[in-house]
Amino acid sequence: MNTIDVNGRTLQPSKIVCVGRNYKAHIEELGNEVPDSIVVFHKPNSAISDTLRSDIDGQALHYESELAFTVKAGNLHSVGFGLDLTKRGLQSALKAKGLPWERAKAFDGAALFSAFVTLPNGIEGLSLRLDVDGKPRQAGDISLMIYTPVQIIRELETFITFEDGDIIMTGTPAGVGAIAAGEYFEGKVLFEGTPLVSASWTATASTSTIKPRR
Repeated sequence: MNTIDVNGRTLQPSKIVCVGRNYKAHIEELGNEVPDSIVVFHKPNSAISDTLRSDIDGQALHYESELAFTVKAGNLHSVGFGLDLTKRGLQSALKAKGLPWERAKAFDGAALFSAFVTLPNGIEGLSLRLDVDGKPRQAGDISLMIYTPVQIIRELETFITFEDGDIIMTGTPAGVGAIAAGEYFEGKVLFEGTPLVSASWTATASTSTIKPRR
């Protein structure tokens, strides 16, 4: 089982539950419709990795930065920065046929995370920032979400049982794009504008081996 760091402790999430189409600007940039209810998909534990890849077998990967939360005793417990990697071409083909997205979203190496830290008081003060090669690519905060993290977990709990350490990814703001080998990614979670936790990766080509968190 792959692991994450939560306040210095090593945990093994049983699953990653992801919310799609939660920022209107991102919905618009991909030409999607605003959903009538929360869009949900899953990534397995095997998706967790420390290696940021630019492609898999010639299929380009796209990045999506997100505020990610761990769950404990049925509540949001800690926050970290997450990258949801997507085989965008495959996802578009699946969507056109009305098929599920998992082949484009749930593959090994499709989820990268910073360490997770305890939630500060006033969750509405959280935001994220992604820089690539020192230039801003994505930024967003909870005020821009269609569904807040608290609304998300309460809705998900109506049909999903969470184990302690499970992760919720809350959607991505505008600015997604393809990953190029050699690019340097730095993601931050901020609280009221002050960095709370961060992580960085250098993108590698598909010949590189995924480094799991074990």
